[in-house]
Amino acid sequence: MIKKIILIITLGIFSLTAFSQKSAFKLYTADGSEADYTSLVESSVSSDIILFGEHHNNPVCHWLQLELTMDLHKEIGDSLVLGAEMFEHDNQVILNEYLNDKISARSFKGQARLWPNYETDYKPLVEFAKSNGLPFIATNIPRRYAAMIASEGFSGLDSIDKQAKDWIAPLPIPYDAQLPGYKKMLKMMGRKKANPNLPKAQAIKDATMAYFILENLNEEQVFLHFNGTYHSNNYEGISWYLKEYEPDVQITTIATVEQENIEVLLDKNKKLADYILVIPENMTKTY
Repeated sequence: MIKKIILIITLGIFSLTAFSQKSAFKLYTADGSEADYTSLVESSVSSDIILFGEHHNNPVCHWLQLELTMDLHKEIGDSLVLGAEMFEHDNQVILNEYLNDKISARSFKGQARLWPNYETDYKPLVEFAKSNGLPFIATNIPRRYAAMIASEGFSGLDSIDKQAKDWIAPLPIPYDAQLPGYKKMLKMMGRKKANPNLPKAQAIKDATMAYFILENLNEEQVFLHFNGTYHSNNYEGISWYLKEYEPDVQITTIATVEQENIEVLLDKNKKLADYILVIPENMTKTY
C-alpha cells in the first residue's frame, strides 16, 4: 500500500513537471545554442535593421513581433521605425493618412489592400505605431508589378508608367540567379512546372523591400521589418539586397521554423539567421 502511494505521488510530480515545462517557442542562435529573449532585444537595439522572418499564419510570430516592438520602443523610443512586407508602397500615403488621423479606420481598410489576416496579425503593430507616433513603412512592391515579372521577366516593367517606378527599387536591380533560395524555388516547382521568372518576381520584392527600408532609415534609428521568413532566410533575399545597397549596414535576422520537438534545433534549421524562433508544429494557426 505504501509503495502504491509513493508510486502515485512520484507519477503525479513527474506529470506536473512535464506539463509545467511546455513552451510555445524556443530561441536559438545560428549555431544551435539556446538563446534568451533578452539577448535578442540587446542585439536588436545595437543593429540598424532587424528582419523578423515570420510564418504568416503563426500566432506566436505575431505575438513576439508585438512584444519585440514594445520592448524596443521602451529602449529607444522615437528612434524606432516599423515596416512590413504586408503593405505595398503605393499605399504609403493611405497608411500615413491613417497613422496621422486624417482618415478613418474604415477608409483605411477599404483602400489599402490589406491582407485577409490584418485584423488579427498586423493591426496590433499598426495601432502601436499610431498610438506612439512611429513611422510605419509600406516596403513591398505593388503586387501587380511582381506579377508582370512572373509572367514576362524583368522586361515586363520596361513599359510601365514613370510614376509607377517610384514604387519599386531602382531598375535594373542587381540579380543573382544562383542564390540558393532562388534556385530552391525552381526546384520546388519541378522541371515541368518551373517558371524561370518566378525567382525574378521574388527578387524584385526583396530588392524593393530592402530599398525602402534604407530610404526610410536615418542615422541613430533602428528599423524593425516584418516579412515572410523565406524573404530573409540564410541571409539572402532582403538581407542580400541590403548589403548590395549598403555594405556596412548592421542587420539582425530572425527566422521562424516549426519542429515537432523544440528542445533541440535541427541541423537543417541551423544558420538560417542570427536568431531562430522555433515553434511547435502543432501550434494553432490564425488562418
